[in-house]
Amino acid sequence: MATEAPTKAVRDPESFRGALDAWMRRVHPDRAGLRVHDVDMPRSTGFSNETVFFRATWREGAGERTERFVARIEPRDGGLFPEQTPACAVSVGVQHRIMSAIAASGVVPMPPMGAYEPDASVLGSPFFAMGFVEGRVPADWPRYSVEGFLVDEATPAERERMVTSGLDAMAALHRLDPATLDLGWLDPSGRGRPTFAMQLDLYRDYCARELAGRPHPVMTRALDWLETYEPKGAPMGLSWGDARLGNMIWQDYRCAAVCDWEACALSPPDADIGWWVMFDRMSFDDLGAPRLAGFPTREQMVARWEEGVGRKVAGDILYWEIFGAMRFCAIMIKLSDRFLRAGMQTPETSTAVDNPVTQALSRLLDAAD
Repeated sequence: MATEAPTKAVRDPESFRGALDAWMRRVHPDRAGLRVHDVDMPRSTGFSNETVFFRATWREGAGERTERFVARIEPRDGGLFPEQTPACAVSVGVQHRIMSAIAASGVVPMPPMGAYEPDASVLGSPFFAMGFVEGRVPADWPRYSVEGFLVDEATPAERERMVTSGLDAMAALHRLDPATLDLGWLDPSGRGRPTFAMQLDLYRDYCARELAGRPHPVMTRALDWLETYEPKGAPMGLSWGDARLGNMIWQDYRCAAVCDWEACALSPPDADIGWWVMFDRMSFDDLGAPRLAGFPTREQMVARWEEGVGRKVAGDILYWEIFGAMRFCAIMIKLSDRFLRAGMQTPETSTAVDNPVTQALSRLLDAAD
């Protein structure tokens, strides 16, 4: 019997189970008697990649084997971050290609990668599957610095181990050569000569398109400042793009998997330590939250990363914090407009221009002047 592909209007787990069951049997013909069950669909806003958890069981030898999987599904409106190249038009396709290449290197802890499905008729949008990684993830809201296991359970030594483990995993990524990973298709120039200036141009064009004529003086100020004070000679490499504790899976306060690669780019890796430090500032200082005992200072975080990559940050870390805050501010424009279209905001309450991220960016620019 044909299985109906789930759509936004069809969100029951059984619809997904049937579609995933047929797909898993097709991509794993060697797994006799394969069946999908225990589909778990956490509540999703649909504004970022939707995540569906499921189990599959098949015959193996004289018994059965069961594993847990994760499906990452493209949002209907596409990804939030700027497209680096035409090859990046499908966010989950980008993530799958990058994650598969990095996982194959064996250098960075990654989830076991499964197949990518570009055909939207299967689940309503393109998606990919990967193995489930047991562990804990610090929450974005309420922020891990205010509530949750890092506040309530972790010892100072465990917090320090967690942060340094994450920084070490990120530094290991930054020691990789994108060329050896066959990631040249990420090059915005298309000629094998990516530059950081191209990233600034991408974000300037992205903001102009998303703002559609609306004034955003803080963004304009940030882009002009970043162009004026661009560090010269910053080495190009692979930037994860969304480098933070909440995008890693943790086992015993050690990084077990690095996730969420939608924003990956060929860019100075310094952008990642800048984003990491920026997010740390937003998680503590901007929320008025006391720094948790054991958490390294931002200066110590930068020093740990520098030790891991074997060089100093290009220019001043404040530059890369501002670059990170500008990028965060840019995607807030697109995200807020999606809220508006979904009826979650009105033109009068839109946060596309005025929001906590814009305010944080403004403070960083003031500190730089």
